[in-house]
Amino acid sequence: MNSTLVITQIMTGVVGGLVYVLLALGLTLIFGLMRVVNFAHGAFYMLGAYTAVVIVSLTGNFWLALIMVPVVVGLGGLGVERGLIRPLYARSDYDSLLLTFGLSFVIVELVKLGFGKLGQPFSAPPALSDTLAIGSIYFPKYLAFMGLAAIVAVVALWLFLQRTDLGLTIRAGTQDSIMVRALGVDFDRTRATVFALGIALAGLAGVLNAPFAGVNPDMGLQILIFAFVTVVVGGLGSYWGAVAGGLLIGVVYSLTSLLFPQLAQVAVFSLMALVLLARPAGLLGRTA
Repeated sequence: MNSTLVITQIMTGVVGGLVYVLLALGLTLIFGLMRVVNFAHGAFYMLGAYTAVVIVSLTGNFWLALIMVPVVVGLGGLGVERGLIRPLYARSDYDSLLLTFGLSFVIVELVKLGFGKLGQPFSAPPALSDTLAIGSIYFPKYLAFMGLAAIVAVVALWLFLQRTDLGLTIRAGTQDSIMVRALGVDFDRTRATVFALGIALAGLAGVLNAPFAGVNPDMGLQILIFAFVTVVVGGLGSYWGAVAGGLLIGVVYSLTSLLFPQLAQVAVFSLMALVLLARPAGLLGRTA
């Protein structure tokens, strides 16, 4: 086996893993504060890709799409939280789970009605369409950019949670929402903001991954499963656990796809099983 090919595949796995990280962080934020298991997360990831297709077709500007998609999809998430999820807070957790599960199918079917069941063409911007030479390794420039953009988003989100008053409120709310309410914080507004932020991360992942993975109505299904696996492997509620889990899963999936393509998905779920057997709380999750 050519060592250059293996290194290239590992680098590709790291970039793919960073996409899982963006999705997993959105899931972690939403569940941590709202206790909502958002099964529509993959559908919003897909909406991010299709929103980018529309913006690029109208303006011809990928960079504008990259900026606008998280905002547009996040606002859509804000509307979903206020119109559909907020009335269910006083009810069973299963109600919001079932709602988001059904919502995912509604979104997918609406996209199929609007754009058809076949995929949409979506290419990387011309400036990133060639390869980057790193010694003897030639790596696609767009993948390098995608990885860098995901890292910037992960670090920016961490700084937001650590250095801002709203971030402090979000972190406090995940620990003790009753105390946060008692201190006079508008918790309903905080929950809406967190849901919108989590959905915006899904939209960002969608637009970043669209030129690499393609755009089709069912693109959110498998990656949603991998995002949930990332959360479980990293540790439920752990920020850096989601990062570690996503990178590990991305590399394992990428290397297995190279060596044993038919076992790629089996390897990911086997990894999850092994982690849970060795550490039920996940790699960086807190034990009881």
